[in-house]
Amino acid sequence: MTERRRTRAWAIVRLAGLARSTAESYATVWRRRPMVAFYRQFVDPGDLAFDVGSHAGNRVRVFRRIGAKVVAVEPQPELVTVLRWLYGRDRGVRIEACAVGAEAGRALLHVSSRHPTVSSLAPSWMREVAADRRFASTRWDAEVTVAVTTLDELIARHGEPRFCKIDVEGLELAVLTGLSRPLAALSFEYIPVVVERAVACVERLAELGDYRFRRSRLETLRWTTSGWLDTGEIVAALRSLPPGGRSGDIYAVRADRLVEVTGRRGG
Repeated sequence: MTERRRTRAWAIVRLAGLARSTAESYATVWRRRPMVAFYRQFVDPGDLAFDVGSHAGNRVRVFRRIGAKVVAVEPQPELVTVLRWLYGRDRGVRIEACAVGAEAGRALLHVSSRHPTVSSLAPSWMREVAADRRFASTRWDAEVTVAVTTLDELIARHGEPRFCKIDVEGLELAVLTGLSRPLAALSFEYIPVVVERAVACVERLAELGDYRFRRSRLETLRWTTSGWLDTGEIVAALRSLPPGGRSGDIYAVRADRLVEVTGRRGG
């Protein structure tokens, strides 16, 4: 195959991957109302939310339906184009075309053309998740250098968010390392096969402030426990997960906000 054909074939695969990711983000119309109800536990109209790792922006849509202002952060150039097409005229959305990490600079993003949502700046994470059969077909077949900022810098530019969603494929601890204050509420992804990465994030948050934690399996919008857990309890719960178990998100709420959150539907 000539270089031109290889380039054309990669472009087709990349376009198909972007189309699939966008469709997966927006095709589930029946989930819109439950998602809005779920995030209303954490965000009110007029609040500021950070969506770190926006991908195609389905959480941006949810936060805007609630009436919150959003800072959407995404490093992949093609997905930034999608975000600008969908939300570029919305004055309630600010789009940051960059990654978030422990310090500002530039870094190499490893892109999966077929599965753009698992593109990552963390090569060690990419090696570790290969032990999970669900990543067996994942290939990171391209690289692009992207700008990197920190949560502290985003806060300096836009203000402190009431809620921060973090979905950065293995870079979660670095994102939290670039934060120097305890935010009111946030979430980050966990994957059982690399569960110690999630444990490290919990411990980092405990260094920043007094937090309570709860777990939700991937995209279910349902809690796995009847109440909020302290640091030791959520660490024990995470370490008890089978390596091949389902991934999901950890939600963390600062203790002084807990009464407010638990008083809402679903909290």
